[in-house]
Amino acid sequence: MFNIFKRKQPNKNAMFTLQPYRYLGQWVFDDETRGLQAEAFVCGMSEIIDDVLVANGIDPVDVQDGFRLTFSTTPFPDHTHSLTWDRKGEGGNWYHCDQTKRSGWLCPALFLYYPEAPKKLYARADIF
Repeated sequence: MFNIFKRKQPNKNAMFTLQPYRYLGQWVFDDETRGLQAEAFVCGMSEIIDDVLVANGIDPVDVQDGFRLTFSTTPFPDHTHSLTWDRKGEGGNWYHCDQTKRSGWLCPALFLYYPEAPKKLYARADIF
């Protein structure tokens, strides 16, 4: 019998939530379901995350132990920031933040959420 609900690829329109926290001076996250532990946001992404926090009225210093980061390839109510794909590079993909004009790199872990690098990502941060 076929399992019609079983997905073979990540849903490219799904909304995801991570709980980043500070570790060794940068934002990292764990996702046990995808085998990720202390996966770091590097090459500009930690700074973009700080910008998203501040825009949501959250002082990054106050959430060192974690916050909720929601992201999707489609706009969702109350998203505050969007990232636009720029180019492939260094095994990952470069994006620029439309609101701050900062650039940042997302590592290949992106492909654990999407089958290909999205052209747009929308995000918001909240305190748990």
